[in-house]
Amino acid sequence: MVARALVASGMLPTIGIFHANKYNAFCLADDIMEPFRPFVDWVVLHLEGIQDKDAGLTREQKIELLKLPQMDVVVNDAKSPMFHAISKTTASLFKCFDGELRKISYPTFE
Repeated sequence: MVARALVASGMLPTIGIFHANKYNAFCLADDIMEPFRPFVDWVVLHLEGIQDKDAGLTREQKIELLKLPQMDVVVNDAKSPMFHAISKTTASLFKCFDGELRKISYPTFE
């Protein structure tokens, strides 16, 4: 989702800010996904039966993880699905690079 949003915002996902690895084609995507990691961690933490680490994921657990793009996230006091919130973040990053903004719009974890 992050790499697609970066490209849609007019950026290459390869050149990172903090992540740097010539073998990683998604360094910037890795940078931008970090503020969204707590949402994924929260979903994983609350999956039923996740305590058995050696069992692998069940069908039901995979279904819950696939709901992440539709999970509500708040960016700039507006609630929207995560896939749209990521687009807001990448668009604000582009505007920062372009000099229009001085602050990236990140999600708030509530």
